[in-house]
Amino acid sequence: MQFNTKLLHGKSVRRYAEGATVPPISQVSAFSYETAEELEKVFENKAPGFAYTRIGNPSVDAFERRVAELEGGLGAVACASGMSAVTLSLLNILQAGDEVIAGSGLFGGTIDLFSDLKAFGVTVRYVKHITVKEIGPLVTEKTKAVFGEVIGNPGLDVIDIRAVSDFVHSKGIPFIVDSTTATPYLVQPFTLGADIVVHSSSKYINGGGNSISGIIVDGGRFRFAPDRYPGFEKYKKYGKLAYLAKLRNGIWRNMGGCLAPFNAFLNVIGMETMGLRMERICENAKQLALAVNKFEGVSADYPALYGNPYAELVEKQFGGRGGGIVTIRAGSKERAYKLMNALKYALNATNIGDVRTLVIHPASTIYVHSTQQEREDAGVADDMIRVSVGIEDTQDLIEDFTQAIFSLYD
Repeated sequence: MQFNTKLLHGKSVRRYAEGATVPPISQVSAFSYETAEELEKVFENKAPGFAYTRIGNPSVDAFERRVAELEGGLGAVACASGMSAVTLSLLNILQAGDEVIAGSGLFGGTIDLFSDLKAFGVTVRYVKHITVKEIGPLVTEKTKAVFGEVIGNPGLDVIDIRAVSDFVHSKGIPFIVDSTTATPYLVQPFTLGADIVVHSSSKYINGGGNSISGIIVDGGRFRFAPDRYPGFEKYKKYGKLAYLAKLRNGIWRNMGGCLAPFNAFLNVIGMETMGLRMERICENAKQLALAVNKFEGVSADYPALYGNPYAELVEKQFGGRGGGIVTIRAGSKERAYKLMNALKYALNATNIGDVRTLVIHPASTIYVHSTQQEREDAGVADDMIRVSVGIEDTQDLIEDFTQAIFSLYD
C-alpha cells in the first residue's frame, strides 16, 4: 500500500467493536476478569489482555499499532508526552556512568532534559552536527547511544541516517532518532538503519493541536548484549522484542508516563489525514520560504531550497520534501517581534505540526533556559523566527507574511 492507503487500510486497522470505523475510547482505569487465575496470567504476560490502563489500554494499543506499522517497526509504546518518550527511550538502556552522543541542534526541552541526566550519572556529549566525522572522536566504551533529530528543530540541520547508522553499528551502539519534524510521511528511519524512533505525536501525527502525547517505536534489529547493557540480562529471552519488553515491563510502566485513552483516540483520528496534511504543509513551507527570500533585510531558511547545504540529502532521503518548518532571520530581536506582531493569520504559539501556521521567537521561549552558547550551538539566533507552516491557502500565507515584512519598513 501507499502511505495514505496504509493510514486507512493497513494491517493494524482492525474491525472494531460494533462495526466502528475507528477504535472506541476505552475510558476506564481497570479491566475485570472472570477468575483470579485469568488476571494472574495477564499480569505475568502469559495471556493477552488488559488489566490497568497505566500499563495497557485498547485505545492506546490501537494507536501504538498504527504508528508502528507506518514506521515499519516491530512495536511501539505510547507515552504521555514527547518529552516522556525521549526520556524513556534513553533511560531504558542507560545506567550511571554511561555516555550519550547528541546533536547540539536539539529542541530546547531536550537540551534541558539532558542537563537533568547529570544528576543520575549520565553524561551527554554534544557535537554540532550528527555526522560520522563529528561523532567519531567522541565514541568510547562508555558510549551507549547516539541521539539526534532527523530534521533539527529549529536549526533545520538534516541527518544522513544511513551513514550515521552504519558507523555507530560498527561500534556496537544503537542510533535513536527523534523523527517528529520529519514524520513517517517524509521518511521511515528504520529503512535507513536507525534502531529506535521517537515522536512527539502531539505534533504532525495528531495534526490538530489537541492532545499532548509521545511514542517510542522499536525496529527490533539492534541486539542489546547484556555484557554491554546489563539491564537486558533477564530480557534476552525475548530476542527481537527485548527492548520493548524491558521498556513496557520496566521504567515506562513504573514511572507512570502513560497516554490517556481519549488522547490516543484523538491521535488516531488526526493521523488518518497526516499524508494529505504533510503534502500541503511541505509545499506551503517551500513557497513561503521562496517568497520571503525575495525581500531585502530578511531571509528564510528551508532544507529543500536550492543552495541549502542539505538540499541534496533532502532530495535523496525525503524525496525533495523539507518538512513543515521555515526559519526567518529578521535582522534583530525587535524586528522579529515587529514582524510576528504584524501577522494576521499566523498565531504566536509554541506548538508545531498544527493545521494552523504558528510562529515563535525561539531564543526567548523554548530556549529561555539554555545558555547563550547552547543557543548558538543549536543554531538559534536572537533575530530568528520559527514558522510552523500550516495548511492554509498558499497565497494567503504569502500575502500575510508579505504585509508583515512591509511593516518593518514603516
